[in-house]
Amino acid sequence: MPHVIDLFAGAGGLSLGAARAGFKVAAAIDKDSKAIGTHIKNFPATKHFNLDVSTLKGHHLLEAAKLKKKSLDGLIGGPPCQGFSNIGQRAAKDERNDLFAQFFRLVSETRPKFFLAENVPGIMNELYDPLRKEALSIIPKDYRVLSPIKVVASKYGAPTTRTRMFFIGYLPKFFPDLDEGTFTPAQDITPVFVKHALSGLPVEIDPKWQSEESGWQRASAPEAANFADRISGRIPEGIGDPGALNRYISKREVSGCMGTRHTEKVQSRYAALGPGEVDSISKAMKLDENGFCPTLRAGTDKDRGAYQAVRPVHHMKPRVITPREGARLQGFPDWFVFHKTKWHSFRQIGNSVSPIVSEYLLCKLHSGLIDGG
Repeated sequence: MPHVIDLFAGAGGLSLGAARAGFKVAAAIDKDSKAIGTHIKNFPATKHFNLDVSTLKGHHLLEAAKLKKKSLDGLIGGPPCQGFSNIGQRAAKDERNDLFAQFFRLVSETRPKFFLAENVPGIMNELYDPLRKEALSIIPKDYRVLSPIKVVASKYGAPTTRTRMFFIGYLPKFFPDLDEGTFTPAQDITPVFVKHALSGLPVEIDPKWQSEESGWQRASAPEAANFADRISGRIPEGIGDPGALNRYISKREVSGCMGTRHTEKVQSRYAALGPGEVDSISKAMKLDENGFCPTLRAGTDKDRGAYQAVRPVHHMKPRVITPREGARLQGFPDWFVFHKTKWHSFRQIGNSVSPIVSEYLLCKLHSGLIDGG
């Protein structure tokens, strides 16, 4: 089985896509202890490292992952994107921007057969032309580097319009001739709207459900067949928290159904919103059941003020969505667990690549590697 290492792994959106595509996730690295804790739960067979990627040397990374030199198949990761975000301050000197180049430094030092890096569309702004050019110049000359690929998650079967840029490169001797068109979404992908994504989850959420245990509630698979398969099954060998898998398979219980306490005034405002309308005070947007979810925001960590992101309003009830609903809208399966708190759960979901997207892209690389390697 081919191996990948996931840098800036977060909760594991890229890792899950890789595992479902047929890769073994040999190692995962993230400096956020809460995020790597979630990754550990869902990927118990992976080697985990809670440290700063910029402190890593390539040979140490391979040794830690128990991989020999030149045996790494893929290096994947999503370097922090807040410095590039259109929502953020777009600070060219944001120290987090340097981590984009650190990813390609490790490509150079580990020499994987392919690499895949994800970031926000804002990284393509001309303000960052020098940064991108410098980072990509680190890649050894024998790699073929594709033009950045813009991916809209809803076109790949996810129920969100989340849009990201993917930087993909490979060693030609291990692959057939891949190009940007290889990663274009298939024509027959059925759109998954909000009503499809959230069907089967409890609609009546008690605001008193605040603890991790109270967030475990019974649920059923969503209505859309292809989406239901991704949400209810497709569990790769060795992936998933054993306790959560047992509760899901035996009792059909899912985690993360915690409620939010709203005042009567807030509930009245939310009830008056039409599909796609934004509340004038909270800036929360009501989901359109016949549309896609907009990009879920992550909020900030404690080093940046610990601000919670604004969550969308449920399409049927005057309340914001639960973490489990957020996970569904991002394309995570019901058996996948996040942090025990709402705040960290939403940070992890909002920072993640949709596993539906990552699986599609990495399936193309896996099939190419198998055929050509």
